[in-house]
Formats: sequence, C-alpha cells, structure tokens
Amino acid sequence: MAAAATPSPDVFKLGFVGAGNMAESIARGVAKSAVLPPSSIRTAASRADRRAVFDSFGVHVFDTNAQVVDDSDVVVISVKPQIVKPVLLELKPFFSEEKVLVSIAAGIRMKDLQEWSGQQRVIRVMPNTPSAVGQAASVMCMGEMATKKDEERVTSLFGAIGSVWVADEKYFDAVTGLSGSGPAFIYLAIEALADGGVAAGLPRDLAIGLASQTVLGAAAMVKHAGKHPGQLKDEVSSPAGTTIAGIQELEKGAFRGTLMSAVLAATKRSQELS
Repeated sequence: MAAAATPSPDVFKLGFVGAGNMAESIARGVAKSAVLPPSSIRTAASRADRRAVFDSFGVHVFDTNAQVVDDSDVVVISVKPQIVKPVLLELKPFFSEEKVLVSIAAGIRMKDLQEWSGQQRVIRVMPNTPSAVGQAASVMCMGEMATKKDEERVTSLFGAIGSVWVADEKYFDAVTGLSGSGPAFIYLAIEALADGGVAAGLPRDLAIGLASQTVLGAAAMVKHAGKHPGQLKDEVSSPAGTTIAGIQELEKGAFRGTLMSAVLAATKRSQELS
C-alpha cells in the first residue's frame, strides 16, 4: 500500500471483537493505507502482549468487548468460530440499528450471525492468511439489510489488505476450499520446488528464494497479463525443451487433478463444519 495515501473522507469507528493475528493484520493495513486513522480503530484484549501490539500503532484498546461494540460503527467479529455464538449472545444488548456487524469467522452462516447478535445489518467476509503481508484474497457477502455505505466501508477495509470480491453466501464453502486453504497448498508446492532445486544441487537458501519468487512472479503474470494460465504455460513450453519435460512428469503424477481434489476436499470439510 502506498504510504502517501490520503485519509478517507468517510471517517468512522472500527471495532474488533477478538484481538488475534487476523484482526491485527486488518487493523495494520487499514492504518497503513490511511483508510482510517489508528485513533478510529478499537479493540479489547486481556493479554498484555496483545494490548501492547495494538497500542504500538495507535489503536485504542478497551478492557471489554462490550465497550468496543458500544463505541464502534463497524464491528468485526474476529474470534474463533467455535466461540462466535456465546460472544455474540453476550454482546447482543450493545448492538443497535446504526451499527453493522462484519464476520470473518469461517463457517458461520449469515442467518446465525443475525439471530445471535440481533443485528440485521450483517456482512460476511472470508479473508485468508496472506492478509499479514497485504496480499489477502477476500470474498464478501452482503446481508439483505446492509446498505451501500456499509458495502463501501467494508470494501475499503479489506481492500487495504489485498483484493476483494463479492459473491453469494452459497459459494463460501468453495471459497474456503480455494482461497482459505489454498495458501497451504502453495506452501507445499514452494517447499517441493525448493527440494527439487536442492536435489539438483542448489544450496537450500537459494532454492527457497528462487522457488518463492518464481511462484510470486507467476501469480503476478496471471493477475496482470490478461492471459489464461494455460496460454502463459504454453508460452514457456518450448518444443522438446526443459519446461515441457517437467510438465510431462507433473502430468504423470496427476498434479492438476490432485490440486483439484484438494480444493474439493477442503470445500467438503467446510460444509461439514458449517
């Protein structure tokens, strides 16, 4: 994000219920990109180390989640999915029609969020872990009562940590299977590429550096070149060359089919957990 970005003219109070790593990534991105000043961001934390983290970049840290909700216009529920229900039931008296609830808890349906919180203006977002480096892939679903301004505000928040798409809630299990679990699949691919480099004689640190930068560069090509991944693959694959020889080995190992199966398995597990 550009450090010279100008503050948004729409300054509102953003609260995080849950002061974990994802909340920290979003808050840092929002502050760094000047979507909101840090003084407009609040959370609550009982652990001294988490309080210190948020204090360090200017976030207001309260003692209780009730104070966060009461003093925020947009409330992001960022606790672990298994405790969303008791947390929202406890905070229900502190919500009001003027507030919007944003959930980043995997697997928690919109109707349940509305029932537990009593809040009708709800937006569900599925970000992923590369939010920590400003490269998240986030998908959001709008509740029926959420306003256009709510959508604009939440888009600006998650746009500060990466790219944002809007999709119907029915796609969220597949989103979880692809972009939620996908980074782990790519980490395995990077590790395997690096191991291949080591097997071919490269020093470990050089192999990991080359593998990670190669994946980063390939992703940037797909994102910015305006070409189908298959076309980009063909452009690198010279007749009887090194790349097509490697691709032949990947095909023998059902590389594409295995990745497809991994996404489908993760999607199925998300459906089961939901």
